[in-house]
Amino acid sequence: MAQKRGELVVGLDIGTTKICCIVGEAKETGLDVIGIGQHPSRGLRKGVVINIESTVASIKRAVEEAELMAGCEIGAVYAGIAGGHIRGFNSQGVVAVRDKEVRPSDVARVIDAARAINIPQDREIIHVLPQEFIIDEQDGIKEPLGMSGVRLEAKVHIVTAAVSSAQNIIKCCARTGLTVADIVLEPLASAEAVLAEEEKELGVALVDVGGGTTDLAIFVSGAIQHTSVIPLGGNHLTNDIAVGLRTPLQEAERIKIQYGSAQVQMLERDETIEVPSVGGRAPRVLSRRILCEIIEPRVEELFQLVHREIQKAGQEDLLASGVVLTGGSTQLAGMPELAEEVLGLPVRRGAPRNVGGLIDVVKSPAYATAVGLLHYGLKQGREGRSFSVDPSSIKERLVGFFREMF
Repeated sequence: MAQKRGELVVGLDIGTTKICCIVGEAKETGLDVIGIGQHPSRGLRKGVVINIESTVASIKRAVEEAELMAGCEIGAVYAGIAGGHIRGFNSQGVVAVRDKEVRPSDVARVIDAARAINIPQDREIIHVLPQEFIIDEQDGIKEPLGMSGVRLEAKVHIVTAAVSSAQNIIKCCARTGLTVADIVLEPLASAEAVLAEEEKELGVALVDVGGGTTDLAIFVSGAIQHTSVIPLGGNHLTNDIAVGLRTPLQEAERIKIQYGSAQVQMLERDETIEVPSVGGRAPRVLSRRILCEIIEPRVEELFQLVHREIQKAGQEDLLASGVVLTGGSTQLAGMPELAEEVLGLPVRRGAPRNVGGLIDVVKSPAYATAVGLLHYGLKQGREGRSFSVDPSSIKERLVGFFREMF
């Protein structure tokens, strides 16, 4: 489903604070970013569409900008999905191997067996991600094709989302004339962009701090083991600053980016900042320390929630590579240091890797999800769509949408 022109693939990150569209071109050497467009996001709250008209307008602006820069027309996109409605859990299935040798049909059957679970009608499966295969009690098999055996077992990680949220994303894209090639879980996309294979093998937690939500994905032995979404993000910091310093939200965002720090101890004692007031009152000069005393407890609370989630997943002792922070909000000074203190694990900031082209523009944690959607799309195209996708569900959603319209 990737757009053709020397194989083009398009990622659309529909976020709470910004909508970002990135066009990538597949080259022999890897992936080149040839176009990027972004626009402030107006119609989302905590990663979920709450105003279709505003979201459509923002998507349109971001896509037009990317088309102009890339010099192409965008028809199909890989869209990201996030929000508190996302649920991830592990499942397994068992089948008998027909000819005592594992064939693609056996693998497809065992994946179907693993996904045959009861889920509520208002939810749908968006990913079935194989973790490992077991043939006649021999575990740890990543690629079972061609192996001999009589019993094939698959362990998978299943990600489900609210049907309405997925449909609203498809609806918004359809209104702008775009086809959704696939809906992709955002932390899964970010992982494609910022994690090294060795990290996934050794055990790593990816923490993607966005505007409205913080997404967590845990990888061990090269496979995803746990996913969850914490409904807390960078916008909460901005709100706290706006209330604490009694300043408009736009100014609070600017002050956070320009002067914010997640650790008070990193500051010089006598630094001051000018804070605009609300209602036409005169601006005030405050100590920068006051700003950071507002930020630090909120960031600490966020990492405590992440820590609790890692413990709940029972994966804390398996994270030999530690934690990788990504997302726009992690650009705040002192964030990795505070995360190390709270989580008790080594922490690094993750920016998109393995891309060429407009590398200076996208070499920031804020573009991790959008660049990851390109990597994901390219992988899907080359593998001829792996088991992680159920194309029928997307087709059904589109048919349902067009029935509604006409």
